[in-house]
Amino acid sequence: MSYFDWHPYVSVAERRRQAERKLAKLRKKGQSVAPVTIEGRTIAKTFWGKSWCTNLERYSDYATRVPRGRTYVRNGSVLDLQIGKGEVVAMVAGSSLYKIKITIAPVTAARWKAICRDCAGAIDSLVELLQGRLAKGIMDRVCREGDGLFPSPREINLSCNCPDWADMCKHVAAALYGVGARLDESPQLLFVLRGVDENELLANAGQDLALSGAAPSAAKILDDSDVAALFGLEMAESADSDTVVPTAPKRRQGSRTREATTPAAKKAAAAKKSKPHHAVRTKSGRKKTVSSGASKEGVRPRSQHSA
Repeated sequence: MSYFDWHPYVSVAERRRQAERKLAKLRKKGQSVAPVTIEGRTIAKTFWGKSWCTNLERYSDYATRVPRGRTYVRNGSVLDLQIGKGEVVAMVAGSSLYKIKITIAPVTAARWKAICRDCAGAIDSLVELLQGRLAKGIMDRVCREGDGLFPSPREINLSCNCPDWADMCKHVAAALYGVGARLDESPQLLFVLRGVDENELLANAGQDLALSGAAPSAAKILDDSDVAALFGLEMAESADSDTVVPTAPKRRQGSRTREATTPAAKKAAAAKKSKPHHAVRTKSGRKKTVSSGASKEGVRPRSQHSA
């Protein structure tokens, strides 16, 4: 059979059996594989998976080639699919086992910065981002044709070792659809593939609000005394406060005078006043009144026999 002869028709069920046998051989050899499994006819069911497939079909370059890969991916012919930074490596079963390599240029720094800027303040949950549960305007911006997160045909380089002369052969198309199915399971792989960090979309959340938010007026800020009155607390004085701390009152100088008003002092004063006084004559002949308990030093009492 020549190169241009038609291959005999193979049913979908037979293609599945052939794919399963080849997959079993790979695993028997100890090779780690990650096949793409499709349940039913729907290739992608989540937002990111559907958006990837829609992006492939929007370009006229792929419009006539990608439909051939749908049958292969639905039949389980994609036996292995690995997604890394800037590339997709796959093995697709056909009349033989073919190796596919798809390289995708990373998102330019200016383009990614524009996406982050346009989405600033609108994405505050990584879970919602990966689940595609954000506002339609934000998701449309991320998936926008030309300057969004998804690649255009000029950013994709295709390679397959099958004998088909077209770059977009059915094996490559099957691998590209397999990426959409894989994004259903792990949507973060899209950011890995495009060489960007999805957390940078969250890093800008609320940034505009923080920059434009006005500072609260002085009337809305409670003073320490107001807070203390509100909650019934004793607020500690700050180290740099200008408030003068009151000192302890000084002891009055008249405290000694108050001591004389005690009962014991009053009693001693009364006893002193009650002592008898008598007159004595000094040497000069003058009389001097002294108390009975006072000292008579220098005063001699007059003798009874003196003239």
